[in-house]
Amino acid sequence: MLESLLGIVIAVIIAVLIYHLLKKAIYLVINAIVGIVILFLINLLNIMALFGRPEIPINLITVLISAIGGIFGIAIVVLLHLLGVAL
Repeated sequence: MLESLLGIVIAVIIAVLIYHLLKKAIYLVINAIVGIVILFLINLLNIMALFGRPEIPINLITVLISAIGGIFGIAIVVLLHLLGVAL
């Protein structure tokens, strides 16, 4: 009796942990997609050319910064690119 109750409690705890991990993963995926779209639009509209800079590369580092930071992460990537810091 005690073993089955313990098994149910452990199963519920694991289910809750998986739910929270997937919820955070979906948030990161949405932020990454929004970040890539914004970076693509910045490159498409040649906004960096107005400042005399080349296009911002879309690579693993810029995607991770935009996924974790969201719109603020995009602002950091653009600011670092304007300052000449290679990403």
